[in-house]
Amino acid sequence: MSKQLQDAYIVAASRTPIGKAPRGVFRNTRPDELLVHAIKAAVAQVPGLDTKVIEDAIVGCAIPEAEQGLNVARIGALLAGLPNTVGGVTVNRFCASGLTALAMAADRIRVGEAEAMIAAGCESMSMVPMMGNKPSLSPHIFDTNENIGIAYGMGLTAEQVATRWKVSREAQDAFALESHRRALAAQQAGEFADEIAPYTLAEHFPDLATGQIRVDSRVVAQDEGPRADTSAEGLAKLRAVFANKGSVTAGNSSQTSDGAGALIVVSEKVLKQFDLTPLARFVSFAVRGVPPEIMGIGPKEAIPAALKAAGLKLDDLDWIELNEAFAAQSLAVIQDLGLDPAKVNPLGGAIALGHPLGATGAIRSSTVVHALRRRNLKYGMVTMCVGTGMGAAGIIERL
Repeated sequence: MSKQLQDAYIVAASRTPIGKAPRGVFRNTRPDELLVHAIKAAVAQVPGLDTKVIEDAIVGCAIPEAEQGLNVARIGALLAGLPNTVGGVTVNRFCASGLTALAMAADRIRVGEAEAMIAAGCESMSMVPMMGNKPSLSPHIFDTNENIGIAYGMGLTAEQVATRWKVSREAQDAFALESHRRALAAQQAGEFADEIAPYTLAEHFPDLATGQIRVDSRVVAQDEGPRADTSAEGLAKLRAVFANKGSVTAGNSSQTSDGAGALIVVSEKVLKQFDLTPLARFVSFAVRGVPPEIMGIGPKEAIPAALKAAGLKLDDLDWIELNEAFAAQSLAVIQDLGLDPAKVNPLGGAIALGHPLGATGAIRSSTVVHALRRRNLKYGMVTMCVGTGMGAAGIIERL
């Protein structure tokens, strides 16, 4: 006899500021340290919760090696001061790793296998390169044309989408400019204050006069990516970087970044036991595959599936965090599904704010949780395209 699914509630959602890679504020900060900071900040949001009831930490990471290898989830949980009884598992679904971690944590609670979970994501693109330290593609990818898209660089897939969906260079640059405009306006209005846990950065310098090491501290409280000097003229001057006579540039692509985010998901039993107020309910999640060479269109398939699983319609969504891997693919998804541009990335997206790969899903989920509450909205979605041809989408309901 099957058990009835129970609800999974988000009671905390926090993140670090996002730093630019590879020469930004977190260039010398380890990703496990960013993860620890995000977990500690999430725990601090629910002081009434006994962390002994947390059973596992699921952490997304797109390139889980080097400084973010060795099961960074378990290491991060321990270094964050969680009890030894809290497990840890690192999951990799490339750009959807953080969102997948949240969905997996929610599922454990929904089926009654856990009562409290950490869901998180972390990534340092400063310390770990995009393809990892030893990329090695299977030679069988090249046996037929069917799978050769797996070997395409992400930028080349964006060029494929721009061509097939007839997304012009002008439209891409305009989208990028608006991303920066919205992000800067959001920062000035303090829109990210609820979700960002300021990070104190300690930098060490030799003092030749005294022979001592000087420690300078500063607080990083905002995302580093948004640029006030971004202009239509400046974007138009940038050269295409992925294809000859192409339209995808560094200016209309997401920024490489460093960052981490963490959420705490619990059952109704834990809500009552510790008298917690839920921020939101995790409603549904869907993943769908598309041809690898047009991976950017993935959300077009995942969004309807997530809506169907939730019993909702597109018009029910009040807020959509559509990860801006590239302006070309974002515009293609918006165009094909008929998304309301006013509901898509109201605070700017990855072109301005940055895209720390496996952390992005957790970071943008934190954005949705707090934005829905701040603006008294009901349903929000986090969605993104995923390398090798996938799309992922998750729906969150404010309570």
